[in-house]
Amino acid sequence: MTTKVAVIGSGNIGTDLMFKIIRRSTVLEMAAMVGIDPQSDGLARASRLSIPVTSDGVKGLIAMPGFDEIGIVFDATSARGHLENAQALAPFGKRLIDLTPAASGPFVVPPVNLTQHLDAPDINMVTCGGQATIPIVAAVSRVTPVPYAEIVASVSSRSAGPGTRANIDEFTETTAHAVENVGGAVRGKAIIILNPADPPLIMRDTVYCLTGDVDHDAVRESITRMVADVAQYVPGYRLKQKVQFAAVDPAALTPLLGDAAAGVRWKISTFLEVEGAADYLPPYAGNLDIMTAAALRVGELVATGTTSGARP
Repeated sequence: MTTKVAVIGSGNIGTDLMFKIIRRSTVLEMAAMVGIDPQSDGLARASRLSIPVTSDGVKGLIAMPGFDEIGIVFDATSARGHLENAQALAPFGKRLIDLTPAASGPFVVPPVNLTQHLDAPDINMVTCGGQATIPIVAAVSRVTPVPYAEIVASVSSRSAGPGTRANIDEFTETTAHAVENVGGAVRGKAIIILNPADPPLIMRDTVYCLTGDVDHDAVRESITRMVADVAQYVPGYRLKQKVQFAAVDPAALTPLLGDAAAGVRWKISTFLEVEGAADYLPPYAGNLDIMTAAALRVGELVATGTTSGARP
């Protein structure tokens, strides 16, 4: 038996998620595609696939026949839009999976804390940069304490639509908090770069972790294992080169870390790239692909209540 779902947001992310649900899930069933632009490509494609659509936003969703049968609502709008949508849907008991940086619910990154928030009414998928980099911070922090972690996400400007551009501030704040709360770093920082290169480059991410004395081989093994875990549901996720270790001068880090700098000995650098699966978007849009793939993974687990019912 499948769980009926709705996707709010008929832009790039919402449309890619719709195609992933249709093509890849045996657990979820598209029951509604929701937008605010009647001319959007996402609504047009949903209509051609005989999926019920509305261009009246969340109010239109609530008024649709069959709304009561929908169990999960994915929100691929904007941080501000999600807060409004969540408020409108609250009386109806729907499970929300939030692909915006609104951060009104607990952060979930599948290979790190997939099963910890199954009962939450509103699950937040952090950001594309968070989904790509937080697993690496977590892989280091399960080996050794991480006083500081910094991530830099570089994405093609062509894959950054109006919603992404409107959420830049929320992206950096939400990702930094999740680097700490999910990744395990004491302090986190996040930077996003919109790369205007033509032809477009695929998503690339750099993760820096500061640590004390640590077994380098243990860190490499932990990161390699985590990359394999993410690649189970995002096949284009991979290390760009070997994990690098550089000795650091603790005194130079005092302005950044204060007294915590005294114990720092190493900067661990991890370089990643994320190639999209091209379900709807081109392969260079790995930043959007990793968000929709992670949301699908979580949605299947919410629907089934067990990892055995979800695709790897």
